[in-house]
Amino acid sequence: MTGKKYTAAAKLIDRQQYYVLTEALTLIKQMVTDEKTKRKFDETIELHFRLGIDPRHSDQQVRSTVLLPAGLGKKVRVLVFAEGDDARAAEASGADIVADDQIINRIANEGWMDFDATLATPSMMKKLGRIARVLGPRGLMPNPKAGTVVEGNDIQRAVDELKAGRVEFRNDKTGNLHVPIGKASFTLEQLEQNASAVLSAVVGQRPSAVKGIYLRRLVVCATMSPGVRVELGGAGK
Repeated sequence: MTGKKYTAAAKLIDRQQYYVLTEALTLIKQMVTDEKTKRKFDETIELHFRLGIDPRHSDQQVRSTVLLPAGLGKKVRVLVFAEGDDARAAEASGADIVADDQIINRIANEGWMDFDATLATPSMMKKLGRIARVLGPRGLMPNPKAGTVVEGNDIQRAVDELKAGRVEFRNDKTGNLHVPIGKASFTLEQLEQNASAVLSAVVGQRPSAVKGIYLRRLVVCATMSPGVRVELGGAGK
């Protein structure tokens, strides 16, 4: 990625310096709004964490959700796997899609994925085993640890939170986390609110089995910008 805009953006920062979070976000905002560096689309702003975990061990997995105070800046299409009274509750909650056996078959046979987030009631989980390999790699498989397996009376709350900007995060096979915090069009204050919420949530999910430094590195970047290193201070311990 060495285009003119990327090169111009890279000149705005010292790639070896660590910036406090507000400074890092200010630089990213400059990159996505300056005429010399901004893109023709509303870039996504993300936090990238390097964690001091061993992802090979089940007791060192980091997975949870966080409600972004300023939202995600996009419409979230929510699919709920439910049946009977729970399906009716999902329809009443404003879910975009209520998935029955026909939709499960469509996902399994056609790879249909026209949705952004999923929920499921406990009784439906046994039916989702056949599509776990489709949903899992995309972070869309409902999971109790992520709060996406809910009882019928919790569907309304869960749908509302997903549409308001609740995002799931989980470490990948290399021990990294990648979490969106908004769009280039967001104000600096909105990005700060979301970034602080994500940082607090990730710190709060430190596995007890982890020894030594937990947060090893944090970088903030836009879709097509260079990364800006963030000073973690005490948060990284």
